[in-house]
Amino acid sequence: MTESSRSSRTDGEATRSRILETAGKLFSRTGFAETTSKAIAVEAEVDLASINYHFGSRVGLYQAVLAEAHRRIINVDDLLRISERDVPAEEKLRDFFAILVDAAQSGGGWHSGVLARELLSPTSNLQVLFTEELQPKLVILLGILSEITGIATQDPALLRCLISTAAPCLMLVVASNGIPGPAQTVLQLPKEELVTHLYTFTLAGLKAISRQ
Repeated sequence: MTESSRSSRTDGEATRSRILETAGKLFSRTGFAETTSKAIAVEAEVDLASINYHFGSRVGLYQAVLAEAHRRIINVDDLLRISERDVPAEEKLRDFFAILVDAAQSGGGWHSGVLARELLSPTSNLQVLFTEELQPKLVILLGILSEITGIATQDPALLRCLISTAAPCLMLVVASNGIPGPAQTVLQLPKEELVTHLYTFTLAGLKAISRQ
């Protein structure tokens, strides 16, 4: 690879990253419907052609923003590392909650705002987010829950366990965007105290279901 081609690729990656970051902030602030490609281009100091070149369209850019937002909450590589650890499944569950609580308490980033908007007022792009980002992660989490409960991953009972495990985490992510309510008080708890609560509460439920 020549020096000029390496430089061109680096410049292209930097431009793509700048567009993504700018769009994330604007989508978080004003939502998908109210954020135009022109506004993103002006803020990112690029032309409209750059958005189409890197993302295909405003919809493609929004989908990329949603995917990146979810990765900043929890990355599939982090989940794989947890699931592959040679430790009891219960400890893997605790590690999962630690990642989610850390992401929720760090707050302040555009990623939580974008996800909060999409979850509270879904667009057709939520299906793309589910297919490309959520589904692979849910498969890993289902495996951990199956280890704990002894319930087969194909059993509908395990899906109910998954929803009960993930729902409080989603609430914390949404609350981290500053939405008022009791979740704000919970978010102010020390990290280990909150992780311990989520872990203890969820594990007790999983154990109860496994005995049924």
